[in-house]
Amino acid sequence: MRPVILWFRRDLRLGDNPALAAAIDTGRPILPVYILDEGGEGRRPGAASRWWLDKSLRALDVALRRRGGRLILRRGDSEAELRRLIDQTGADQVFMNRRFEPEAFIRDADIAHALKAEGIACHGFNGSLLARPGAVLTGAGKPYRVFTPFLKALLQAAPDRLATPAPETLATPEGLAGEDIDAWGLHPTAPDWSQGFDWTPGEAGAAAALSAFIEGGLADYAVGRDVPGRRGTSRLSPHLHWGEISPRSVVRAVRAAAAQGRVAPAQADKFVAEIGWREFSAHLLHQFPYMAERAFRPEFDAMPWRTDPEGLAAWKKGRTGYPLVDAGMRELWATGWMHNRVRMVAASFLVKHLLIDWREGEAWFWDTLVDADLASNVQNWQWVAGSGADAAPYFRIFNPVAQGEKFDPAGRYVRRWVPELRALPGRWLHAPWTAPAAVQAEAGVRLGRTYPRPIVDHAAARARALDALKAIAARSLDEEAL
Repeated sequence: MRPVILWFRRDLRLGDNPALAAAIDTGRPILPVYILDEGGEGRRPGAASRWWLDKSLRALDVALRRRGGRLILRRGDSEAELRRLIDQTGADQVFMNRRFEPEAFIRDADIAHALKAEGIACHGFNGSLLARPGAVLTGAGKPYRVFTPFLKALLQAAPDRLATPAPETLATPEGLAGEDIDAWGLHPTAPDWSQGFDWTPGEAGAAAALSAFIEGGLADYAVGRDVPGRRGTSRLSPHLHWGEISPRSVVRAVRAAAAQGRVAPAQADKFVAEIGWREFSAHLLHQFPYMAERAFRPEFDAMPWRTDPEGLAAWKKGRTGYPLVDAGMRELWATGWMHNRVRMVAASFLVKHLLIDWREGEAWFWDTLVDADLASNVQNWQWVAGSGADAAPYFRIFNPVAQGEKFDPAGRYVRRWVPELRALPGRWLHAPWTAPAAVQAEAGVRLGRTYPRPIVDHAAARARALDALKAIAARSLDEEAL
C-alpha cells in the first residue's frame, strides 16, 4: 500500500490537526516529515524562533515515537525534498496545513500545481486560523480595514467544527533516512544566550500554558493583561505561532471556562478579541502583501525617518534612560519575550521619540522574539507607527514615564529588569533623573555611569514627532484635494 506524506509546517501538533486527520482517513501508512527550507518559504526565522523550533520538533518526534512513529527531518528546497521523498517511497498524496504569509502561500500553490501535473495529489487545509483569509469580507466583498467589524464578522464566519483528538497510534514505515536535528544548529552556541528562556515548547507545553492561564490570569484578564509585573497574559503566542495548539482549541477552552462559571464572560470575550486581532493581522498581510515592506497607509512612506545608529543601539540594549522601555528591552533579550503593554511603549519610543523607521524595530523583534510572527509583527509595528490599519489616532505617543507610573506603580517590573535602580524609591523610579541628588546617591544611582541619562527629552521628542505626523496628514489631505 502506498504511503501518504504528512508535511508538517507551522502545525507542530497531533491534536486538532486537520491535515493529519485527513491523512489518517485514507487508511494508508503515513510519512510525517518536516523540511527546513530556509530560502524558499519567505523570511528566514530569527534566532529566538530557531531556538523554539529546535525544541518543538524534538517534542513532536517524542510524541510520534510514543505512538509507534517518528518525525522524518529533511533540509533543503521544499519541492525538491518532497519529490525525493516521493521517489523513495512511492507516495502519491501530500497532506499539509497551508501557510498564509504571501510568499509561503504562493510557494505552496506552485508546489501543489507542479506535483499535481505528475499525478501527485496535494491536499491543503487551514490549521492555523479560525477562518481562512478571504472568508471574512465586507458586504462589498472587500477586506476589512477596521478591527471591530472584522471581529464581529470573523466570529460569525468561523466554522465551528469539532476538534479531532491526537491518534493513539501512528506507525511510520521503516527504512527511510532523516537528518539529525543536532546538525541543524538551531540551538545557539558560543555563547548560548538562551539560558534565561523559561519556556516549554511543544504540544504538551502549549496545553499546560493554556490550563495555567485559564486557572490564573483569565479571571482578571481585561485589567491584568496591562500589568507587566505579574503574569496576566496567556503567553500562548509562540505556541500559536508554531501551531502547537490551534486557535480554535484555545477559544473553545476559554469559552467553556466562562460557560462553567469559572470566569466572567466579559473576561473570556476580551481574550477572544485578542485572538481576533491575531487573525486580523494574518488576513491583512495575506490580502495586502506590500505591508511587510511598506506602509499600509501609503502616505506614511514619506515619513522623515532619522538615521540614528547610537539611538537604535541604546534602544536594543535597554540603555535609553527610560526605565520602563529599558526593562522591556532587557526582558526581551533575556527571555525571548516582552510583555504586550511594554511592547507598545518600547515600539512607540523607537518610532516616535527617536523617529527611527519601524522596520528597524520590526527586524529586531523578528530576531529576538520566540513568538515572532510575520503578520502580527508587521501589523503591530505599523499600528504603533500610525501607518497601519485601524491605527487611530495615528498621533498616539506613549509617555514612557506615565505608562510606568500607571501600569507598574510599585515598580516590580522595572526593579526586576533594571536592577541598578532597585533601591530608588518608587516616587522617582520611572524618572530617576528627577530624584534629588541625595536620593540618587543613597540608592547607589549615578546617572550617566550606573544608569544612562535619557537619550532624548520626552517633550521635545513628542513635539518633533507630532510635527512630522501633522506634515504627513496635511500632505495626504492636499493629495486628496487634487
